[in-house]
Amino acid sequence: MRSHPALIDEILADAGIRAVLTGVRMPRMTSIMERWVRTLRRELLDRTLIWNEQHLRHALRAYELHHNEHRTHRSLQTAAPLRPLPQPLEPERIASLRIRRHDRLGGVLHEYRHAA
Repeated sequence: MRSHPALIDEILADAGIRAVLTGVRMPRMTSIMERWVRTLRRELLDRTLIWNEQHLRHALRAYELHHNEHRTHRSLQTAAPLRPLPQPLEPERIASLRIRRHDRLGGVLHEYRHAA
């Protein structure tokens, strides 16, 4: 049984979007997606003026890359999902560290790297 009318499915299908229903007796699935949508809104969509569908798709793709390749995750011990766990630094190297910032999407997202 669907939780929303068939008309919504038709509208989404016309836009190339397929609705995926959550599994039966899988309450964590809904909570994980709600957390993802909340994070996406807070970190990107609430800070960005979206002009059209092409701009939205570009922004979502840039955020996906940022989230999976650069954004640190506490549950992964400050690693990103598609990046290996960073090696610990020796205390004497910390004072001489040079960090470079790279902005994405006009400065909405910031990525930091060690300068060579």
